[in-house]
Amino acid sequence: MADVAVVTGGAEGIGLAIARRLAVDGARVVIADTAVEKGEAAAAAIGAVFARLDVTSEEDWANLVAVVQANGELRVLVNNAGVNPGPAPLEELPFEVWRRVLSVNLDGAFLGCRMAVRLMKTGGAIVNVGSAAGVRVVGEMPAYVASKAGLHALTRSVALYCGRKGLGVRCNAVLPGSVETPMVERLRTGTGDAAAARARSASLHPIGFVGAPNDIADAVAWLSGPQARFVTGALISVDGGLTL
Repeated sequence: MADVAVVTGGAEGIGLAIARRLAVDGARVVIADTAVEKGEAAAAAIGAVFARLDVTSEEDWANLVAVVQANGELRVLVNNAGVNPGPAPLEELPFEVWRRVLSVNLDGAFLGCRMAVRLMKTGGAIVNVGSAAGVRVVGEMPAYVASKAGLHALTRSVALYCGRKGLGVRCNAVLPGSVETPMVERLRTGTGDAAAARARSASLHPIGFVGAPNDIADAVAWLSGPQARFVTGALISVDGGLTL
């Protein structure tokens, strides 16, 4: 029976890099995303399976179970799907935006962790994609910051629960700094001067440059594999020193 790895938000950016890396490592990858056209194309390109998934929908998660079981046994879940509306004054932030960000970034990861714990009968690995912004907070991004800080705490809670229950399921998180992705580029464009925003972002990272999706994929692959068998509940910064 094939080892299945599910990557949410896997149609582009960091998620696609993770899906590609896990496929190269031998997993039967399921790309789960709301972007059907992009997701199907990405899956075809790397020999993966595509499943439409709105991470905030319990029904969609239930449907994903059938896709997983048709392809093998779930061994890896990467909760990568997320949204970031960009900076805005706190007093002008609509409540519906706050709720949407928390719903996708935190509720979605909870639903994923719950599914994984139910399906990983003989052990496995959950990797949540957090953010340096959950550690080095940004005043103009309260919803995103809160969602990622909550995700970090959820990671540790799930790790502790699974360990004490003897489930053989490890749960860790990677915390990227700024990474060259379509979502980040859209945020830069929204500032009116993408080039200046890119240069400023690089200057904030002590290493002197922003990351690439493969930098995050490499960390996720390690956490997903047997080399990290003694690692659980870890929040691993992959951020070029941004949070130092």
